[in-house]
Amino acid sequence: MSILFKGRTQGASDTRIGIVQMITAFYISHARQALGSLGELWRQPAASIMTVAVLGLSITLPSTLYILVKNTEKISAGWDQASEISLFLKEDTPPASAQQLVARLNTWPEIDSVTFIPADDALKEFQHLSGLGDAIAYLESNPLPDVVLISPNEKHASPTAARMLLEKLKSQREVDIGKLDIEWLERLYALLDIARELVSLIGILLFVSVVLIIGNTIRLNILSKREEILVMKLVGATDAFIHRPFLYTGFWYGLLGGLIAWLAVIIILWWMDSSIQAFASMYQKEFNITGLSGTALLTMLGLSILLGLLGSLMSVQRHVRGIEPQ
Repeated sequence: MSILFKGRTQGASDTRIGIVQMITAFYISHARQALGSLGELWRQPAASIMTVAVLGLSITLPSTLYILVKNTEKISAGWDQASEISLFLKEDTPPASAQQLVARLNTWPEIDSVTFIPADDALKEFQHLSGLGDAIAYLESNPLPDVVLISPNEKHASPTAARMLLEKLKSQREVDIGKLDIEWLERLYALLDIARELVSLIGILLFVSVVLIIGNTIRLNILSKREEILVMKLVGATDAFIHRPFLYTGFWYGLLGGLIAWLAVIIILWWMDSSIQAFASMYQKEFNITGLSGTALLTMLGLSILLGLLGSLMSVQRHVRGIEPQ
């Protein structure tokens, strides 16, 4: 080896890059490309705003519907009484046996609460609510039986589970008749199931459209920088280095779109708040919409960023690899 090359070898060994410098250079390179991609968006405000707005509004609709569906059950507290079971006891049931039945039912794991209404209390309540106090006073005996109200727990409040619990309760020796509004309960759960499926379907369609829109936007960016990509490949740039700015562009689209979606959901729910409060007041209830927590914000941001990265990744994998120097 010549002295010239020997000196170069020695100099290279003296300037060997350490692991810390390599890690530092790696993160600096990522930060530079991330800021560079953000600068690209800033230099094209019209196209960037349109893409971010489409992404944000596409996430706004399913997010708003999801929050409204989750809060639907709070509009009327009477909905949780749809699964309440009424047990009418036999006329010859002594008070001691009725109390034993109540104590026995309180031990059942399927039951959340048990309320015993004696026949005399039921008659007084009926007399007060019906306005037939004078007519009821002429009755020789109380025609109403003792009643036990059963509230199933959340696990057994569905129509199928409530029906099974009703059959089990009717088999008790003190029970004469058991009543449960199964049809109303089934309609309630069917309506909520339809709403959830509708939200899921709308969300999937809009998310797919967002991925396609971002993918097409990144494709246009790649084609506009075709010559630059060719030069980078000629000088030895890796595919990961070339892909990175476009992936960061998808990241910024997702982040900004998620913030717009969050603000849009807040504005929509604020706009609807007066109508929701007016509807809740018809049931003499106070209703406050929940779901706009920090967890919901992180979920929306994470989902929008994921969609942005997915759209950019699909476009980058397909189009950047197709650009090769001849």
